[in-house]
Amino acid sequence: MASSGLKPGLPVILRELEPSSEMFKHGASLRVTGNLQSYDVDSATAIIQDGSLSLKVDTQHLRDISFRTNSMYQFIGELLIRADNDAILQARIGRNVDGLDLNLYQQSLLIGRQHQAKLRSSRRA
Repeated sequence: MASSGLKPGLPVILRELEPSSEMFKHGASLRVTGNLQSYDVDSATAIIQDGSLSLKVDTQHLRDISFRTNSMYQFIGELLIRADNDAILQARIGRNVDGLDLNLYQQSLLIGRQHQAKLRSSRRA
C-alpha cells in the first residue's frame, strides 16, 4: 500500500503556536481551531483567533467552503514559518464548526494528552 506522505494534523491550541513551543516547526502538520476574525478573498487568507491570539490561514487550496466572520472554523494543514517567526497555516482541509464549545474542546485536548503521556510512561516501565 502506497503512502501519500501526508501526516495527520496534530490538534493544537493557538497559544501553543509561539516561537518557543515545540509545535512551532516549519512543515508541522497541525489542526487549529478559532473564530474567523477576517477573510481576504483576493489573497484567500483567513485570520482566526482565540482570545487575543491569532493565526493566518492560507485557504487557496480549499473548495466549497464559505467564510463568515465571527464563525468558528477548524483547519488542517502545514505550518509555514517565514522571516521574523511570521507563521501561516497552509490549509488542506477546512470546515465550519459553529456550535463547538472551544473551552471544552481545549480541555479535552489537554486531558487526552495527559492520558497518552501516562500510557507511554507505563509502557516504558
